[in-house]
Amino acid sequence: MADWNEPRRSQPGFGASTGFGGDVASRAGFDAGLRKHMLSIYNYMASGVLLTGVVAMLFARSGLALSVMSSGLGFVIMLAPLAIVFAMSFGANRFSTGTLQALFWGYAVLMGLSLSTIFLVYTGASIATTFFATAGAFAGLSLYGYTTQKDLSGWGSFLIMGVIGLVVASLINIFLQSPALTWAVSALGVLIFAGLTAYDTQRLKEEYYHVAGTQWAGKSVVLGALSLYLDFINMFLFLLRFMGSNRD
Repeated sequence: MADWNEPRRSQPGFGASTGFGGDVASRAGFDAGLRKHMLSIYNYMASGVLLTGVVAMLFARSGLALSVMSSGLGFVIMLAPLAIVFAMSFGANRFSTGTLQALFWGYAVLMGLSLSTIFLVYTGASIATTFFATAGAFAGLSLYGYTTQKDLSGWGSFLIMGVIGLVVASLINIFLQSPALTWAVSALGVLIFAGLTAYDTQRLKEEYYHVAGTQWAGKSVVLGALSLYLDFINMFLFLLRFMGSNRD
């Protein structure tokens, strides 16, 4: 999930000493560095989503998805991404940037294998429609988070509580099998991860004030891409429950 360690909201004055080792000497230079930093995050995130989609589609078309994902190996494949997220989140201090990058790409591949089953449940057309709808919503929400002057830091605690609530409700519904609860969880899931998209974008933007010119800059790009990747994928999956058309 996203990194909930929020940076302090105090920002250094432009044109003054920034504490970044003198790397940022002017407002123009700082803004250019920020744009490059955020573009790197979006490039990693978009590449990860693309890799996941390609792997999912190819694995489903291979005919192996159903047999593998319904076996013990499928259980391992589904749990492995969670283990990678925890490893990246709690081991970032020990891992090099290259190691984090390798873990990110491995995570994207494993998620592709895990999500291959959606191609067995929903039509390709409805998956594509949902994907582009999610991409449009993500772009708008991320742009809002990047440009708004409103402080979204207060959303963090509320949103993470919402994520925990979604997990608990989903586990309960495994036993209840309630259609009403399924729809409620899906609707809340879309709203919560929409909020997280805006929140995480602003968090990552402000994080740059503290990592610019340090060895953490490269690591923050990979970890930031993981946060936005999770927001996108979860919003897509919850939205797919509304927009997806089942195969006959």
